[in-house]
Amino acid sequence: MPTETTLEYDAVVVGGGPAGATVATLVSLRGHRVLLLEKERFPRYQIGESLLPSTVHGVCQLLGVTEELERAAFTVKRGGTFRWGSNPEPWTFAFAISPKFAGEGATAYQVERMKFDQILLDNARAKGVEVREQCSVLDVVEEDGRVTGVRFADQDGVRHTVLARHVVDASGHKSRIHPKVGGKRVYSEYFRNIALFGYFLGGKRMPPPNQGNILAAAFEAGWFWYIPLTEELTSVGAVLRQEELERVQGDREQALLSLVDECPLIADYLTGARLVDSGPYGEIRVRKDYSYSKESFWRPGMVLVGDAACFIDPVFSSGVHLATYSALMAARSVNTALRDPSAEQAAFEEYEARYRHEYALFHDFLVAFYDMHQDEESYFWKAKRVTHHTATEIEAFVELVGGGASGETALINAGSYIERRDFQELTEIVESPVLAQGEDRNLLQASLARSVVKAGARIQVQAAMGENVDEVLPMREGGLVPSLDGMHWTAPAA
Repeated sequence: MPTETTLEYDAVVVGGGPAGATVATLVSLRGHRVLLLEKERFPRYQIGESLLPSTVHGVCQLLGVTEELERAAFTVKRGGTFRWGSNPEPWTFAFAISPKFAGEGATAYQVERMKFDQILLDNARAKGVEVREQCSVLDVVEEDGRVTGVRFADQDGVRHTVLARHVVDASGHKSRIHPKVGGKRVYSEYFRNIALFGYFLGGKRMPPPNQGNILAAAFEAGWFWYIPLTEELTSVGAVLRQEELERVQGDREQALLSLVDECPLIADYLTGARLVDSGPYGEIRVRKDYSYSKESFWRPGMVLVGDAACFIDPVFSSGVHLATYSALMAARSVNTALRDPSAEQAAFEEYEARYRHEYALFHDFLVAFYDMHQDEESYFWKAKRVTHHTATEIEAFVELVGGGASGETALINAGSYIERRDFQELTEIVESPVLAQGEDRNLLQASLARSVVKAGARIQVQAAMGENVDEVLPMREGGLVPSLDGMHWTAPAA
């Protein structure tokens, strides 16, 4: 019979995706002993190919993988193009995050996640993380109300116990151990979308300089994404309302092709293209993109990062950003608590406050974006009909998505939207006339869009300058600020 072993580390990270590889690397770089456990063997397929600049030029630079990303020759994107709202013509915005980053820092990549995730995991190994693949975490170890490690089975079925001062759950929406933090996942009552997606060869590209942009096109049943991964390969997916579930049952290929036919813009771009029918991209997949947020993100000895903590609708390509952003915030907290155990509570309270804040900003932007559907088939009109609500559409919508138990102001406080002009402001910018066809819409004129990119811009500044130089005031009363090296939390200067 195999002999069970006991291992000891400063931190154990569950999950080897972008969130796990990022937090493990940033903790290891501070000299701590880190074990990363991944249940699969990389490279493995993963959805979520469209990145934001703060990931590419911020977090990835902090990790030291800039040159590896350049060698991978991923498709460069300068923004996004949308057939959305009442404007019948597609419109484009560019990543003009900051004058400091008007060049390469205002671009991002479309990536094949098998290659991108492999780069981050290999980098974790190179930076001192002990990585074990094909290891399934079974449970956590607890003692006196604190998580003190995990139990896992390796590829040979041998069981091990890992004792660690901190456990980081970065195992995504399928996490088996997130309930150990306490509380439940509060699901949106309305954003319960179904995604049906596949890959095509030979699809069209937009005219330069936007040939690498993600294209999002709304149609009656939902919206399509169209992501140019290479010159030939395109990721195409339809995000459908829950009541369209029967559309994805049965023959998935026929379902996807029929949905393409219902969206003229996507149908045009796929003229002459063919579905990939072999290899990792040869499967037409279904995913439930249900938005949710955990009631608690941490407890003594354990923290949730990325999708293990919360997930938001993918229309703004925020998935990898939120994963790597939360990983950076969590790494600061783990590093702080390892250096000074008495600072653990304050450090992880700061983590949770900041991650919830970033999640809420993207939620606000999402609400504003969907509000641009201004016909009676929009999400807001449907929300009003479902609830028979007598108030405004936005009040009905916020009440629906709120759930009430999450404590998320962005989800349950309709007044936080109604008292502002954020939605109308964004719509006016999108629908404003331009001097030339194809001219970019400057979404950063909208206060909501500026708020969304603020945290990402700060990460880019830290990466470019090599230290934290601009965040000296706490985000909230009694809160902490990043240390000079950007890898710990510290009290703000008096």
